[in-house]
Amino acid sequence: MTRLDNRQIDQLRPINIKLGVVKSADGSCYLEWGRNIVIATVHGPKPMFPKHLADSTKAVIDYRYRMAPFSVSDRKNPVPGKRDKEISLVSGFALEKAIDLEQFPNTVIDINSIILSADAGTRAAALTAASLACADAGLPMKGLVSAVASGRANGEFVLDLTKDEEDTFDAVDTAIGVLMPQNEIVLMQMDGFVNQKDWKKIISVGVKGAEKVYELQKKAILEKYPLEGDLQ
Repeated sequence: MTRLDNRQIDQLRPINIKLGVVKSADGSCYLEWGRNIVIATVHGPKPMFPKHLADSTKAVIDYRYRMAPFSVSDRKNPVPGKRDKEISLVSGFALEKAIDLEQFPNTVIDINSIILSADAGTRAAALTAASLACADAGLPMKGLVSAVASGRANGEFVLDLTKDEEDTFDAVDTAIGVLMPQNEIVLMQMDGFVNQKDWKKIISVGVKGAEKVYELQKKAILEKYPLEGDLQ
């Protein structure tokens, strides 16, 4: 089956990645994913303020996902909504799995992903970019979070859904974040309803897609840091 944008069912949209684009940040990533455009930045670790929010055993991740008001055709309210806060929370939990936080007790790591242009799959694009920004910041990483959307549209199980596919009558959209190379699922959010058999198929498609994203992440890191050693 060929989709409306001429991709195969297991094919990602074009992805372009560049690290170190924001000089005032400790680490940053610019990512184009289809028509999605994301800039992710990292500041820290730095002392937590107010101090009573600090954790004496590890750093605290403060991850914020935001969509710029101009990122969609209908101007978006700049005040973070319930969806933004939910995505920020679960994506922050995913990033906690990727960073060795125990090395930085009583500190906070501020991670921001700003969506400049949105066209389906923004939470996956933002999380993928944020993981790369953390690596660019030199944080001790246990792995990279490679995120992607998979689901069902027009009776087919597809990878990296477009907005049109998200709006089909039978649409199921699942955001999956996988810690690589451990191949551990650290984020999963589903919109829609499926039976157990279809759910397993959607997850399989998503995990295989995350592996493709991981290869692009490694390539981006090695392009900027060619002497930093080989990545698995």
